[in-house]
Amino acid sequence: MTSPDFTRNRENFCYRHPDRQSFVLCQRCTRTVCADCQTQAPVGVICPECMKADRKAQTPAQRRAHRAWRTTSGSSQPIATYAIIAVTSVVGLLQLLLGPIVDRTLLFATPFLLPDMFGGDFSFQPWRMLTSMLVHSGITHFLLNMLALWMIGRSLEPLLGRGRFVALYLIGGLGGSVAMAVLDPVVATVGASGGIFALMGALLVIGRHIGANIRGILVILAINLAIGFIQTLNIAWQAHIGGAAVGALVGLIFARTRKRSQRTAQILLLVALTVVLLAIAFLVTPIVLRSLF
Repeated sequence: MTSPDFTRNRENFCYRHPDRQSFVLCQRCTRTVCADCQTQAPVGVICPECMKADRKAQTPAQRRAHRAWRTTSGSSQPIATYAIIAVTSVVGLLQLLLGPIVDRTLLFATPFLLPDMFGGDFSFQPWRMLTSMLVHSGITHFLLNMLALWMIGRSLEPLLGRGRFVALYLIGGLGGSVAMAVLDPVVATVGASGGIFALMGALLVIGRHIGANIRGILVILAINLAIGFIQTLNIAWQAHIGGAAVGALVGLIFARTRKRSQRTAQILLLVALTVVLLAIAFLVTPIVLRSLF
C-alpha cells in the first residue's frame, strides 16, 4: 500500500515499469530504473536507452570489452546480500568446527578499544567492532539474523545499489558496536543485529522520504526493538538501538543526496558520520568507564 504522495511522485518508480518502486538512478540520464532495467556499468548503473546509445557509438573493440565486462559484473540480483550471508555462514561453520576460539578472535568488547585502562591485558583491536557481526551466540541467533538480512536485502539492495547497501550495513554495524561501548562497556557482544537494524532504520527513513506507507516497517522495527528489552532473552538491545539510529541517519543521507551531482557530498557525509562514530568510541567511552570504576 502506498500513500497519495507516493503515487503522485512518478520519480519514485521505474520509467519503464510505472508499477515498480526504485531508488536507483541511471548514471547517464538520471531516470529512475528498477532492478530489471539496471545494467551494471563500470561506474554505477545505466538504463536500457543509455545502453543502446552506448552500443551504437562503440567500436568493435569496445563491444568485445563490453561483453567481457558483462560476464564479470553480475546482474541486478542482491549479490551483496548473498555475499554477506555466505561469509557469515562460513564463519558460523567455523564456530561449529573450532569452538570458542572463533568467538574470542572476532567478538567485540570495549577493552579492545582502550587497552591501557585494563592493565595491558588487552591489545588494541578496533576492527572487532565490525568482525563481531560475523559471529553469533548460537544457531538460532544466526538463523534469525540471516533470515532478516535475506528478507530485507532482497528489497533494499536493488533499491539502493550494491555499494550503498554494503556501506549502510557496515556503518550500521559500527553504530551498534559504538552503542554497546557507550551504554554497556563491560559486556562483550556478537551478532549482525546492528547492521540488520540499520537496514530497517534506513528503510523506514527512505520509505518516508519517497512517500511510501511505512506503518508496517515501523511496527516491525518497534516490535524487534521491544523484544531486545526482555531480560531472559539476553539480547544486546544497545546494539539494536545504535544500529537503527545510525541506519536512519544513513538513509537520510541517501535520500537527500540522490542526484548524481551530489555523489561527492554523499560520500563525504558518510565518511563524516563514520568519523563521528569512531570519535564517540574513543573519546566518550573512557569517560563512561571512569564513571563506573
